[in-house]
Amino acid sequence: MADPAPNPPASETKTPPDRKLSNLRIVWRYTARYKGRLAAALFSLFVAAIATLSVPYTFRLVVDNGFAAGSDPASIAPYFRGLLVVVLVLALATAGRFYFVSWLAERTTADMRMDVHRNLLRLPPRWFEENRPSEIASRLTSDTAVVEQVVGSTISIALRNFLIGVGGVVYLFVLAPRIATFLIVGIPVVVLPIMWLGGRVRKLSRSTQDRIADIGAIVSETLGAMKIVQAFGQERREGERFSIAVESAFQTSKRRFGLRAVMTALVIGLLFGAITLIMWDAVHGVAAGQITGGAITAFVITAGLVTGSFGALIEVYGDLLRASGAASRMAELLAQEPDIAPPANPVALPQPPQGSIAFDHVTFHYPTRPEVAALHDFSLEITPGETVAVVGPSGAGKSTLFQLIQRFYDPQYGSVSVDGVRVEQADPADIRSRIAIVPQETVIFAASARDNLRYGKWDASDEALWQAAEAANAATFLRELPEGLDTYLGEGGARLSGGQRQRVAIARALLRDSPILLLDEATSALDAESEKLVQDALDHLMLNRTTLVIAHRLATVRAAKRIVVMDEGKIVETGTHAELASHGGLYARLASLQFQEAG
Repeated sequence: MADPAPNPPASETKTPPDRKLSNLRIVWRYTARYKGRLAAALFSLFVAAIATLSVPYTFRLVVDNGFAAGSDPASIAPYFRGLLVVVLVLALATAGRFYFVSWLAERTTADMRMDVHRNLLRLPPRWFEENRPSEIASRLTSDTAVVEQVVGSTISIALRNFLIGVGGVVYLFVLAPRIATFLIVGIPVVVLPIMWLGGRVRKLSRSTQDRIADIGAIVSETLGAMKIVQAFGQERREGERFSIAVESAFQTSKRRFGLRAVMTALVIGLLFGAITLIMWDAVHGVAAGQITGGAITAFVITAGLVTGSFGALIEVYGDLLRASGAASRMAELLAQEPDIAPPANPVALPQPPQGSIAFDHVTFHYPTRPEVAALHDFSLEITPGETVAVVGPSGAGKSTLFQLIQRFYDPQYGSVSVDGVRVEQADPADIRSRIAIVPQETVIFAASARDNLRYGKWDASDEALWQAAEAANAATFLRELPEGLDTYLGEGGARLSGGQRQRVAIARALLRDSPILLLDEATSALDAESEKLVQDALDHLMLNRTTLVIAHRLATVRAAKRIVVMDEGKIVETGTHAELASHGGLYARLASLQFQEAG
C-alpha cells in the first residue's frame, strides 16, 4: 500500500504569515452566522456616528443663539435640550455598539477555537510529530485573541472613523468651503509623517516584545535547572547572560520610546499649528461677516473629529494586517485534512470480537525518517487469547507494531489486520474500540481520579470504577485520597507516585474491556514493591485477552509461551525463554547482559 502524501506541516517553514486583507474572509464567515446581532451592531454604529457628527451642529446653534448680545436665556433652552438629547443618543448607541460587537467578537473567537480544536482531534499522531505543539497552542490562544480584538474593536473603530471622517469632510465644506480646502490639503502633511513614524514604532515594539520573550526564556530555563546551575557553579555566567538580555531589551525600548517622543512632538506641533493657522484665517472671515462664531466653533470641533478619524484609520490598517496574519494561521489549521481517515465504505468488523492480529509482509518507513525502514518485510500472526512478548534492542521496531495496529500510520507495503479485516478498510474508531493500551509512560490528565479512570469507558458507573480499581490494586490508595475519586490529581498526576499512576492506567484499560491489549512494559522504572503490585494487576488485565507485550526487561517475559525477538525491523528469533536462551543468538546475548547486571 502506497504511503499517502502527507499534508504540509503547519510550521515546517519560517516564512511569515500571509497578511493580505482577503484572509479576513474566514473571520467574516464565522461572524456572518449571527445576522441579527450583526445588524444590531451596524445600526448602533451608524446611529453613534450620526450622533457624533451632530455634536458640532448643536454647538453651532448654542453659540450663535446663546452667546449673542441681548439674547434671551429662556430662548436658548431648546438648543441645550437638543444637545442633551444628542449626548443621550450617543451614549446609548455607543453602549449598544460595544455590547453587540463584543458579543460577536467573543462568539466568533469561541466558534473558531472549537472548530480548530475539533479538526485537530481528527489529525493522526504523525501530524503532531511534524508540528510543534507549542506553536499549535499559540495559534489557539494568541492568534484567536488577535481575531477577537479585530472583531470586537478594530473593525467597528474603522467603520466608525470612516463614517465620521467622510461625513465630517462634507460638513466642513458646508460650513466653510475655503477653510475646508486648506484643511483637506493639510491633512496629508500631518498624517503621512505620523504614519511613517508609527510604522517604525510598531517594528520597534515587536522587537521589544522579542527581547522580553528572550528574558522570559532565560529565566524559565535557569530556574527550571537551578540544581544543575548551582552544582556546576555557573551562577555567575547565568547572571551575566541574563544581564546581557535585559540590557538588550532596554536598548531596544530606548529607541522605541525615543522615536515615540519625536512622534508625539510632531503630532502636537503639526496638528495644533494647523488649527492655529486655520483659526487665524477664520477670524478674518468672522470680521468680514462671512462666517458666524458658531460656525467657527462647529468647524473646529468637526476638524478635530476628522483629523482624529483619519489618524485612527491609519492605525487600524496595521491592526487589520496583523489580524490577517493570525486569520491565515488559523485557516491553515482548519484546512488540515487527516491522511488516516475512515474509508468511504468501511468494512464492518466481525461480531463478537475475537482479538486476532496479523502482520503480512509489512514494510514501513516513518515520514520523518524515510531513509530507514522501521519494519522490513515483517510478518506475524497472533491468535485470539494468545500472549506474545516482543523483545529487542532500541530501534528494533517494537513500538512501531503498536502504532500500526491502532492505525496511527499506514504501511508502505503489506497489510495489518484485526479480526481478519485489513485496518485501512475499516473505520479507525472501530479498530481502536477493540484495543486497550497501557503505555510505559503513563498519561494522567489534570482532572479528577474519576475522570482519569473513566477515560477507559466514559459512561462507567462508580461501582464499575471501584471494581476496576480493585483488580488493578489501585482501590486502597484511591480511597485514601482527600476527596476519593473526586480528588484532583494535578498536572501529569503529580499527586500520585509512579506505581500509582501505572495502576490507574491499568484500571483504565480494565474498564475498556477490549479483546486486544497492547502493553508497553509498565514496570521498568518502578521499585520492587510497586513492580509487584503492578505485575499482579497486569496478570488480572491479561486474562482472556490477546496481549502483545513490548518487553524491555527480559525477566518479566520468562513465562511467556512465545517470545518474538526483533532487530532492525525484522524477526530474528522466535520461541520460549528456555529455547531462545539455549540458541546463543541475540536473545541469549541480551538475557546474559541483563541477568549479569541484575546479579
